[in-house]
Amino acid sequence: MSKKIVLITGTNSGFGWLTAHSVAALGHQVYATMRDTKGKNAEKAETLSALENVTVLDVTLTDDQSVKAAVDSIIAKEGVIDVLVNNAGVSMNGVAESFTTADVQAIFDVNVFAPWRFIKQVLPAMRKQNDGLIINVTSGFGRVSFPFATIYAGSKFGLEGISEGLHYEVKRLGIDVAILEPGAFPTEMQQKTQYASDQSVFEGYSVIADIPNKMMAAIGGLIQTKNPNPQDVADAIVKLIGTEKGKRPLRTVVDPITGEYIEAANQAVAEQFGEGLTIFGMGELLA
Repeated sequence: MSKKIVLITGTNSGFGWLTAHSVAALGHQVYATMRDTKGKNAEKAETLSALENVTVLDVTLTDDQSVKAAVDSIIAKEGVIDVLVNNAGVSMNGVAESFTTADVQAIFDVNVFAPWRFIKQVLPAMRKQNDGLIINVTSGFGRVSFPFATIYAGSKFGLEGISEGLHYEVKRLGIDVAILEPGAFPTEMQQKTQYASDQSVFEGYSVIADIPNKMMAAIGGLIQTKNPNPQDVADAIVKLIGTEKGKRPLRTVVDPITGEYIEAANQAVAEQFGEGLTIFGMGELLA
């Protein structure tokens, strides 16, 4: 596999941390983004920076200029960005009505707008070189919306929608767009889950108040039983990078717990999607 320039977001923990290590170990040049590299993430930044083939960039995902400056600096040095991995994300749970507008804006800013900021910046260079790969890490909740994860799922649905349409728009320009759908894994993201702000509505949901706790207990039990390995997600990203251009699947599910029915949903839609594009006069985009 030829050396690639790979930009990965959210590398201070979880999937991003493992992916940065795995990709760099193959000899690719990794640009690893995280926030606050001189503060709370200083140790993580120092550890990653010590690896061969890794450069850590301090980037604020929610700031257009910060994202642009990072991408510009990579292209100025390397001339290209071959792969963008939009991995960074946040989780926020709670009764849907308890989400304020500010809560919804905050989660969408990281899970939807931030990936788009990076996509918007890397596409011109990828189009110019007629080559590139964009991997957007969504979730099984980008396919189905579970109660009490409604707004989180909405954000992942949003990223899935952007990814799927873009996949067909840029395919004939030499650029692959791939979606990675992880399930529940024991990562730091699970520990950093945030909760919606408007507690005034909770009393009105007393009849189902115990269900979120049951859900979390069930998920915890499944993780203990199935023991899913977060490295599997990093390995799936590595596999996508190494797959021949044009042969990469649109969606890849990495989920030993609920992946079977997410796969079934993907297959059911895929069977009809091509027919839909053809009916609307876009069948040539399938080639």
